[in-house]
Amino acid sequence: MDNINTIKNLRNNNDKSINHIAKELTVNWRTAKKYADEASVPDPRLRKKPGMMYVEKWGGIVALWLSEDAKLPKKKRRTAEAMTTDLKAEGFPGSYRTVCAFIRDWKATHYSETLEDQGFERLEHPPAEAQLDFGTMEVCHEGAFKDVKALVMTFPYSNVGFAVALPAENQECLLEGLK
Repeated sequence: MDNINTIKNLRNNNDKSINHIAKELTVNWRTAKKYADEASVPDPRLRKKPGMMYVEKWGGIVALWLSEDAKLPKKKRRTAEAMTTDLKAEGFPGSYRTVCAFIRDWKATHYSETLEDQGFERLEHPPAEAQLDFGTMEVCHEGAFKDVKALVMTFPYSNVGFAVALPAENQECLLEGLK
């Protein structure tokens, strides 16, 4: 569809010849002529998804797991391998690749953000600069899971970091952690 729109744009808005369009886009001359002079754009073909993930119950199970995991922090989400293992325990006849393909399709329709939309910017790390931040760690203490605050100091230029566990996130703990 992108090529078709490009062909129409080059022909209608930029007054390019069919030969020029065919050479520039490396398409057949007949293809360039067909789409440049045709009044309407063909409808995209919607492919029906065949297979056990879409027809049987397995896709519903994985979709439920993915929607549940979306609410969890990234570190606590299930991996595709873990999902495949859990499905195999329930009698799933498919493979790891089948599950990965379903997850990729599901995420494409349910997650609209892309890397371009998030607007990432390249970071600069000058020497002798440090970054300091509090974080939360989950530790097992006396048989129970407990959240512990940690003060983390990193030097991004050299990729060195230091951390110390503290009871709270306040100025007193910050100064104690810096010592």
